[in-house]
Amino acid sequence: MNPKVNWFFDKDTQWKEAYANLRLILLASGLAEELKWGCPCYTVKKKNVVLIHGFKDYCALLFLKGALLKDNNGILVQQTENVQSARQVRFQHADEVVNLASVLKAYIREAVEVEKAGLKVTLKTTPEFQMPEEFAQKLKASPALKKAFRALTAGRQRSYLLHFSAAKQSSTRQARIERNVDRITAGKGLDD
Repeated sequence: MNPKVNWFFDKDTQWKEAYANLRLILLASGLAEELKWGCPCYTVKKKNVVLIHGFKDYCALLFLKGALLKDNNGILVQQTENVQSARQVRFQHADEVVNLASVLKAYIREAVEVEKAGLKVTLKTTPEFQMPEEFAQKLKASPALKKAFRALTAGRQRSYLLHFSAAKQSSTRQARIERNVDRITAGKGLDD
């Protein structure tokens, strides 16, 4: 047990018992316990394997390379269509953790083997992400904006494309694009 992580497990939340059960399972697997992104993260040779996190309606184990796991029990969930690598096992009650303990241990062992083998998830490249027509038109009309967008890191480009594409209405997509033209031109990402 890493004392730096204890505060997470000591919090009085609806998931306290489930968190404690998950922690016991993970510590028994021989993984090192660390604090990353404000959550308990379990690693092998300093490589992230799985973390515990909670939401309003559920708590979860997040396998960082879950897309590479076999998922023989059909329990892994892709959080959104844009999440490429990570997969969750979700719990709404502490007894679900206890009932799935042997299955979770098998998934953890497989995740450790995936990490030890150095396997990587093949991620979509930026051109494979949908470019909204409104943004394509804006880039076509402004060579300076096009040059600035191409100069951004791939991650920043994807972030903008996802943000623009998420809007259902053309007017909303256009408004989002207009609000971010200066940021793109300045070489900034959506969250900078």
